[in-house]
Amino acid sequence: MRPVHTALAVLVAAVWGFNFVVIEIGLGHFPPLLLSALRFLVAALPAVFFVGRPKVAWKWILGVGLALGVAKFGLLFTGMAAGMPAGLSSLVLQVQAVFTALIAAVVLRERPGRVRLAGMGVALVGIAVAAVDRGTSAPVTGFLLVVAAAVCWGVSNVLTRKAAPPDALNFMVWVCAVPVLPLFGLSLLVEGPERDLAALRALDWSGAAVIGYVAWVSTVFGFGAWGYLLRRYPASSVAPFSLLVPVFGMSSAALVLGEAVTPLRWVAAALLVGGVAATSLTPPRGARTPLSAASPPGAAAASPVR
Repeated sequence: MRPVHTALAVLVAAVWGFNFVVIEIGLGHFPPLLLSALRFLVAALPAVFFVGRPKVAWKWILGVGLALGVAKFGLLFTGMAAGMPAGLSSLVLQVQAVFTALIAAVVLRERPGRVRLAGMGVALVGIAVAAVDRGTSAPVTGFLLVVAAAVCWGVSNVLTRKAAPPDALNFMVWVCAVPVLPLFGLSLLVEGPERDLAALRALDWSGAAVIGYVAWVSTVFGFGAWGYLLRRYPASSVAPFSLLVPVFGMSSAALVLGEAVTPLRWVAAALLVGGVAATSLTPPRGARTPLSAASPPGAAAASPVR
């Protein structure tokens, strides 16, 4: 890759890693489901007027939109609101590469080789270490919600693979439009209209900046830049940069939010990143490319949404 494109790939990883810090700040302004709904509202609805009609069947757009936008992000934001630290969330979420490979093995009959199986095992050990680290400091409810979000991301990755969208940008814009109404409805039902209205009435420049970052910088810029790199270079050249996301996530959370990074958490990070690398970057038997090779940590090629 040219130096300028290498720098762009690192910048995108930094943007996605820092996004977890911004989400943490945003949860001080908005209930989690409302924040997620606003993210997709601001990111997707203006864009649908510029990308044209969907180029895949609606069943795939709805399926990925519900699994990725509603389930994955709803659980992630709720888990972080329940006390899961931003840096640790950026790390634990990457276990979705393992869930993607497992689901693909069942649904797509993609047989994992020995290296992939070993990588899954190492990543799962990393998750266990992270769970022990989290359990020593606080209840594990938030941790389990983030792991559940990773499972839902794995489901959306396999659905995206089945959809095989010819235009990744078009596909993701429409996918991002799907969660808006369901998330608003869930927020009203679970978080209550009074809480939502109070958050919207208290909207200030800080809250608006959070929405702008998660919608336009992380989603629109991040996905656009990643897609640009994937059009110029093989997925195997771009994908390794996604492993920098938890590095930036944990370091920025430590610097900005003052989150402690314990020795046990560093061990979990090393195991998870190494395991995810082996799982994501090694092709399954009978597949031309890894399911997750074209996207940020283990995600399907068309769904690098953070």
